[in-house]
Amino acid sequence: MLMSASSDFLALCREQIALLTQGLGATLSIVYLTQELVETPLGEAKLIPVVIYPETALLLLGEETAEATVHKQLQVGNVFILPNDQKRLLTAGAESPTSSQESERPDASQPHLKEEYLLSGNQIVLPLVYEGVMMGLLVTGRQDRAWNEHEESQIQRIAQTLAIACILDQRRAWFEQQLREQQILREKQGDLLDNLLHQFRNPLTALRTFGKLLLKRFRPADANRDVANSIVQESDRLQELLQQFEQVIDLTEADLAPLHLAESEVFVEATVQKSAKLPLLLPGTGDKAVDCSLADILEPLLISAKAIAQERKLKLITEIQQNSPRVRANIKALREVLTNIIDNALKYTPTDGKILIQAGQKKANFQGIVISDNGPGIPPEDLEHLGERHYRGVQAQTEIPGTGLGLAIAKQLIEQMQGEIEVFSPAINSVITSLNTPGTTFIIWLPEVKN
Repeated sequence: MLMSASSDFLALCREQIALLTQGLGATLSIVYLTQELVETPLGEAKLIPVVIYPETALLLLGEETAEATVHKQLQVGNVFILPNDQKRLLTAGAESPTSSQESERPDASQPHLKEEYLLSGNQIVLPLVYEGVMMGLLVTGRQDRAWNEHEESQIQRIAQTLAIACILDQRRAWFEQQLREQQILREKQGDLLDNLLHQFRNPLTALRTFGKLLLKRFRPADANRDVANSIVQESDRLQELLQQFEQVIDLTEADLAPLHLAESEVFVEATVQKSAKLPLLLPGTGDKAVDCSLADILEPLLISAKAIAQERKLKLITEIQQNSPRVRANIKALREVLTNIIDNALKYTPTDGKILIQAGQKKANFQGIVISDNGPGIPPEDLEHLGERHYRGVQAQTEIPGTGLGLAIAKQLIEQMQGEIEVFSPAINSVITSLNTPGTTFIIWLPEVKN
């Protein structure tokens, strides 16, 4: 179904009809639009007049109202195309010099309009066709004389102008509708996201409270105290991520201007300056790098890793040098990096497998953390894509869940700390390579603090 014509299109129609009236002496002109797009050759479709000159013209067709008359009498099927002139339509009985000549040809036999459908005088009916799609008709006529070839050519150009303007107007209306639907969808998604965030806060608060209660009940020497402490720390981490997430949403809504959808125009405005960048939802965003110990950063992470490894029947081996030189790093960001890589090692290592975590490796002015596993390894064709967002490679074919974001985030965070990540598959540690599976080794290098 055709979209509603805009005021700009109607104004253009009036200007073109004025050319017919003032320049060519037309005494009657009507622009019709079809109720729906019609593929040529023409089929049945009702026509609706959108611009009429003079306004009383349709009264010539009878005593009925203009709208009722058009719906009842004038349809696309009532108009025929001359075989040798597809662009020009003439109503039956029109006194055009060419009409009688065409009708004499054997192949010119076409159904005729009823007499009551005809407009008085010499009429020309041209379809508004663009790329094989009909959108309406231009009907024009005059009583004092027939049209000559030059005038017919001018009328055809006017019809072509109206056809192009009509398709552009329809596209404008379609884009406007799409933008409205996108805006509605965006509002619904925003409401859903707000609801989910609100529902997320309650269990998070409860989880943190339970962790604190457990922490109070365990004695200092109890091994489970470390697990309870990890629950509290991870809850704090989730709370911080949630706050950053809400900040990003607020900034996005503030910086992106709403759509301005006028009757005749569509404006899509974004007030975000080219130089402005939305903050990334990354841990430690805004925090400064400090001097820190790799052993201290690893300590709480290893507690959680050991608990998960025990549950999954994995052997976690740690080799941590306590007195290794300090590094310059963003603590929250580095913990996120280590968490992502350790989680991957735990996730992809099969039952009874081994994971090795070493701290204290040295290279030039860097200190390194090594994380190795004896999982299935990473194919060479996937290694070159590591760090690309949402890229999972061969792992996407497994049942192991993942988003392909962990390594991308880790790489980005390490680069912000002027460090680097090296990946080796098969693994390079003898403890791992002695097993049957290839495994993988990640080395995270961080700048060493100079004394």
